[in-house]
Amino acid sequence: MSEKVKILIVEDEAEMREAIKLRLEANQFEVITAADGSEGLSKARTEKPNLIILDIMLPKLDGFRLCRMLKFDENYKNIPVIILTAKTQKTDINRGKEMGAEAYITKPFKSEELLAEINELLAKK
Repeated sequence: MSEKVKILIVEDEAEMREAIKLRLEANQFEVITAADGSEGLSKARTEKPNLIILDIMLPKLDGFRLCRMLKFDENYKNIPVIILTAKTQKTDINRGKEMGAEAYITKPFKSEELLAEINELLAKK
């Protein structure tokens, strides 16, 4: 039996974090969550997820900095990152890509869109 794909959700809004977690678990993913950027960094390093879903506006360490820290670390640079945020400005989207995120999805979002992006990124790995 193959191992479940492990996804880390870094999201400070509890309801949003739980909603994404439930949707992913319903699609057979193993889900780990973090409520702020520093917890997200710690869990990314200890849990070694297959993919990270990352909000930008986070306490302690924002999503841009967290993404950059992971992408510049040899041990974690190959973990795909999906930025999932309410920040819709072109400058934010460009900055997300510059920090190394493979995808940028804005809230509100359709869970089908998120699942399609997850599956596409995992297929490339």
